[in-house]
Formats: sequence, C-alpha cells, structure tokens
Amino acid sequence: MKKFNEVTLSLTVAIIDFLYRGRDYQRFWVLEEIARAPYFAFLSVLHLRESLGLRGPEHLYLMKEHFAQTVNETEHLEYMESRGGNRYWIDRAFARHLVLIYYWVNVAYYWVAPRSAYHLSYEVEVHAATTYAKYLAINGHDDKILEILNDELKHGNELLKAMEMI
Repeated sequence: MKKFNEVTLSLTVAIIDFLYRGRDYQRFWVLEEIARAPYFAFLSVLHLRESLGLRGPEHLYLMKEHFAQTVNETEHLEYMESRGGNRYWIDRAFARHLVLIYYWVNVAYYWVAPRSAYHLSYEVEVHAATTYAKYLAINGHDDKILEILNDELKHGNELLKAMEMI
C-alpha cells in the first residue's frame, strides 16, 4: 500500500502544482482545505468504532490528536484566506470537490487499513512541509509560513506515532 500511496500522492501533487504554478497562496489554500479531510475522516471512523463497541486502548488519544490536528489545519486555512488564497470561485470549487472525494476515500481507507491511511497522511504532511520550505527558500523568511512548516512536521511525527500505536 505504501507504493500506492506514493504514486497517488505524486500524481495529485503534479496536477495541483501544474494548476497553481505561480499562485502560491491559492495553492496553499487548496492544500490546507484538503489537509483537514483525513483528520475529519479519522475522527468519524473512531466515533463509529466507539459506537459499535470497538474502542481500543489508543482510542481516546487518537481522537484528541486528530481533533487538535483539524483545529491546527483550520488555522492554517484561515491564514491562507487572509492572504487571498480563496479569492477565486474556481479555486474554492476545485478544493471543495476534491475534499469531498478525499474525505470519503479516507473514511473507507481508515476503516479497512488504518496504518496505510496514516501513511498516506504522513506523506501528505511531508509534502506540505517540503512545499513550504521551497517557498521560504525562494521568497525569503516569513514567520507564519515557517510556523506552518513546523506544524506540518509535527503532524507528520504525530502520524508516525499513531501508526506505531495501532
């Protein structure tokens, strides 16, 4: 499944990078809109498992982590909105359609293969951190982008821990 995750991510990144070439904040906004979907999906599945009596010892920890991650990604999204990332309807429409697909894929993926779902999200977070690092290398220091980059690395580490727990 790791190879599938890497190929899927590479293809998606290539498409988004092509569509948003030269439009950094719009690309960042789309990526942040999408970045929240796995955490929402993980929470949905965890709630369903809890309702079905399938709660494990790691359950509460994972729920807290994923909720915190959704809040943090929403903060990133709001920052990108303040920089004009969601200014154009086409970007909003593209992101919102993509996020619907990505959410439901993650619900199914997490139900069937949670470690693989975490791995895909880990790869997404690594890509996000790399994207922000490239932006900083080209455009110079930006405290908020650096903070977001560090958050993405933190999320990646949290996902690695989650993979070990389950």
